[in-house]
Amino acid sequence: MVANVQEQPVHPLRAVFQDLRITRKGLKVEHTGHYVPLEWATVVDVVRWLTYDGALRLVPTLADRPIKIAFTPHTARRWYFARAIVEHLGAEVVEDPADAELVWAFDDATFSDEVMATNDQVVINGTCTDISKTRINEIMQSVFGYALAADPETYDGPMVEKSEINGAHDGRIVQGPAPRREGFVYQRLVDNQYDDNRVEDLRTTIVGGKPVLVFRKRRPMDGRFANTNTEVVLTSLDEVFTMEERNMIGAFAQELGLDAGGLDVLRDRHTGKLFIVDANKTDMGPPMALPLNDKLKATHMMAEALAEEIQVSYSTSRAAARTFQMADLQPFSWKHQIFGQPA
Repeated sequence: MVANVQEQPVHPLRAVFQDLRITRKGLKVEHTGHYVPLEWATVVDVVRWLTYDGALRLVPTLADRPIKIAFTPHTARRWYFARAIVEHLGAEVVEDPADAELVWAFDDATFSDEVMATNDQVVINGTCTDISKTRINEIMQSVFGYALAADPETYDGPMVEKSEINGAHDGRIVQGPAPRREGFVYQRLVDNQYDDNRVEDLRTTIVGGKPVLVFRKRRPMDGRFANTNTEVVLTSLDEVFTMEERNMIGAFAQELGLDAGGLDVLRDRHTGKLFIVDANKTDMGPPMALPLNDKLKATHMMAEALAEEIQVSYSTSRAAARTFQMADLQPFSWKHQIFGQPA
């Protein structure tokens, strides 16, 4: 007789490294081709992520009945925010989209194929097929009524030159007018200086095509295009945006087809205007520089928002929403959730 062998869960350390390859240029992310530098800061971030991932596993999930969710065409690994959100929701992640009640279109590529709903499924980001910088510039002009894009050959002033590719973090400041480089787009330089030495990005998370919360990400001015932060503060929408601005951010996300993800929003300190300079439908996160309690709180808030989207927005026509049940929710405190301590 052959004993039944159950598949063992992937260990968090293995999950971190199974899609990475060590090269002379650093850790290469196989799917995207991007490189992560082999330096001490990377080690620190890995330790921070493992601490967060371990703590999140101890926090009770939100749903009484697990909903089946599939990511396609690629699986969201544990370091992606989407995976943390659905696991905190209490979802069962399945491999085959045909077996899922909710299908999450998940592709790091700048351009991707549309994912269509079948069998009364809920689909997230199914129509978000173009997150190029050119598309961002077009929607920015359409929704906000003023331009972010700059013609490098005629614009007189500082510009940001960046690749169309998602997640490249290769922006640099050039003085216009300047020759146009193939494969790059050009945007006006937004003065988002926060203090004497740092700039501030308003990373705005999206669920259901609406903003949910803001990570105020601060980094040195000379590293403004890097993906490292010296400080991150979890902030409510009301603290940084007017209601009109929140509506415009939502309109931007909906025109982009972004049901869930993140938008990089900058506020010009001279004019007060908002500029959305980038979009990401496969966020990693929460940001590593965010304190642990706020990482868990942000994950909780995003999972709640996703649950509400499943229940309310799709309840009249979607089977998943009709059968999805939430546990009784209490104000979130990770110490209370794990140890029973008061907030």
